[in-house]
Amino acid sequence: MKDLHCHLLYGIDDGSKDIEESFQILKKAAQQGITEVMITPHYMENTKYNCNNKTKIELFKKLYKKIVEEKVNLKLYLGNEIYFTENILELITKKDIMPLNGGKYLLIEFPMQNMVHGTRDYLFRLINKGYIPIIAHPERYKIFQEHPEYIQKFINMGVLFQGNYLSLYDKYGKMAKKTLKYFLKNDFITFLASDIHHLDDDYKLKNLYKDVKKIVKSEEKVKDLLENNFDYVIENKVFNINRQ
Repeated sequence: MKDLHCHLLYGIDDGSKDIEESFQILKKAAQQGITEVMITPHYMENTKYNCNNKTKIELFKKLYKKIVEEKVNLKLYLGNEIYFTENILELITKKDIMPLNGGKYLLIEFPMQNMVHGTRDYLFRLINKGYIPIIAHPERYKIFQEHPEYIQKFINMGVLFQGNYLSLYDKYGKMAKKTLKYFLKNDFITFLASDIHHLDDDYKLKNLYKDVKKIVKSEEKVKDLLENNFDYVIENKVFNINRQ
């Protein structure tokens, strides 16, 4: 697996508290078969989760150095999980937030309860500027749980979606599990990721491949969700997804 979403840049959000916790989680990830990890700390404007790129890069370099020195077989990349704001373009210019691996893909989080007015219009502006929005864990948002068909309006715009596969194992409740299964069956999800935060979180990778295949009915789709589509982000390529 290649993991597109986690909170392992220590000490700057609600994820790992220090470099040792980050290291131990990444070591566990490698032992369980994860080969590449995109580290995506929260950026939430006007909150304490507002670490700028300079500091993020410094922390990232220290963590990567430890991974290399300890001979953990992992590739690491850096980005952000950006809490939705209409200032995303300004924050990129100010070097406060970072697209995934410095490219054109933006991992964006919505409010859990209510969609911000004008969200689709602003995402369309981002797309017109050459960015590709990836919406994190859509199965957790109330609007998609109550109206799963609403996701199609975003997909038609060219927005991509990243599901938290731990939703399949009841981490976020029955509605999130039901919604993610529906999205997977209908090919609405482009990436599955862990969104791991802490050392006591369980990756639950043992049966993941098999469990996802039961839902999507295709080995090729499982590989796309867990590995292949990740590569397009790293290589900063645009890809066409075959939606049924």
